[in-house]
Amino acid sequence: MAWLYLIMAGLLEIGWPVGLKMSQAPESRWTGLITAVLLMGLSGWMLWLAQRQIPIGTAYAVWTGIGAAGTFAIGIAWYGDPISFGRVLGVMLIIGGVIILKMTH
Repeated sequence: MAWLYLIMAGLLEIGWPVGLKMSQAPESRWTGLITAVLLMGLSGWMLWLAQRQIPIGTAYAVWTGIGAAGTFAIGIAWYGDPISFGRVLGVMLIIGGVIILKMTH
């Protein structure tokens, strides 16, 4: 169950930078800020639940890895962020590190 909490925490982690991005537009400023704060809190709570059984270093690395890779993908898909070989390679290395942490836990 701890790994499920951790995956959910990582997915929720994607939401708060997206909420902050949304808040940059005047018409969605408050919606974005409320979204960011709400998802930040939920993500932190799920991380707390996961850390009851998963070592802190592993949990934190997986949590931030899911958040970083997911936010990277949303930035490209929805916000027109640049895509390049180096950026994709960097995210693939993050994902590879998360997989290794899961396999060696």
